[in-house]
Amino acid sequence: MPLLEQVLENNPDTVKIVLKNMPLRFHKFAEPSALAALAAAEQGKFWEFHDELFAISPKLDPAAITKIAQKLGLDMDKFVKDMASPAMRQKLAKDLHDAQEAGVTGTPTIFVNGIKLKARSLPAIQQLIDEELAQTAK
Repeated sequence: MPLLEQVLENNPDTVKIVLKNMPLRFHKFAEPSALAALAAAEQGKFWEFHDELFAISPKLDPAAITKIAQKLGLDMDKFVKDMASPAMRQKLAKDLHDAQEAGVTGTPTIFVNGIKLKARSLPAIQQLIDEELAQTAK
């Protein structure tokens, strides 16, 4: 995330970050965590929830997910209902489908305008952004 935050700082008017969930099957709390983040998004707290999840990622469990939701002041009844809703499962399924269609095999994977980034560094990302902006300016 610090790398992406730098990209946003350097390109405030031209870059938008879109996160797609791809919970890894071998991590038993990845899917519940992704559903929880999507449920938090329903209350405008996706990024805050996301950041909290990654801050405690080795210690994820249902109690930790609940604790994060409470810490962020979420409406807990709505949060629990949204987490279990078919709509959240559909959003997660769409993210997984999009990842599969894009050829994503691991996380994190970064794309700029649909182009898969080969090197994960600020200069590499900026170069690709600049190339794409030059193309759209023509």
